[in-house]
Amino acid sequence: MNTIRFTSCQSPNAEPVLIEIARWLSEQLGQPIQFVNDISWQERYAQLDAGEVDAAWICGLPYVTRADAAASQIELLCAPVMQGDRYASKPIYFSDVVVRSDSAFQRFEDLRGTRWAINERGSHSGYNVVRWYLANHGLNGDFFGSVIESGGHLLSLQLVLNGEVDAAAIDSTVLETELRSDPTLAQRIRVIEAMGPSPIPPYVVQKSLPNEDKRRLRQAFLTIHEDSRGRHILAKGGYERFVAVTDADYDVTREMAQIADTVTL
Repeated sequence: MNTIRFTSCQSPNAEPVLIEIARWLSEQLGQPIQFVNDISWQERYAQLDAGEVDAAWICGLPYVTRADAAASQIELLCAPVMQGDRYASKPIYFSDVVVRSDSAFQRFEDLRGTRWAINERGSHSGYNVVRWYLANHGLNGDFFGSVIESGGHLLSLQLVLNGEVDAAAIDSTVLETELRSDPTLAQRIRVIEAMGPSPIPPYVVQKSLPNEDKRRLRQAFLTIHEDSRGRHILAKGGYERFVAVTDADYDVTREMAQIADTVTL
């Protein structure tokens, strides 16, 4: 039986739970599932594009870019629904604008002229949604005094904590995972704005994967919350369940990207 190679191009703090999910899927399907986590996220995207990994959790912006390509090789598998009232049992998430708790900043407007961190320019939650937010408020990239690219959400968060930048937009699921891991973080930061909601990053699968493998893999994801051990694993990552999504669900991301492109950051 062929091995399904699964990876994540999301924040590394999600990976311990993703590894457990991969093990659960493998047991349920009676099929080997290898979680690829020994290479950088850039290399993981490269392997996805080369067809060397079968399934991946990717950012919504890279999803629509690939889905809209003339010879798209991927299709949607499912999407997570996160626990918490703010998610309203829907496959959405936010970008939380984080500052140090001892800073004077109370509102986004207070950040004019400050030092801002983005994670990377291919990201929706740390970059594109910021440009979308600025455009919707009649602002441009010159709102900030300086902008640096950190390379990842956790790196942006660390820059804020170290006082090297004043603020950053952090994927709400990444931030909540860090808060579960280190509850003292709640005393060191404040969230002064929530950008979004946006369609949550989807799980995608290669179109070339045999249809029966895709069907069984999708069904396992969609029913993991019905299993007691599956629910326990999901709870560790702050997940409620996985749901089916369609390409049209990511039209919001496309629309936000069009608006974002009016702003230079």
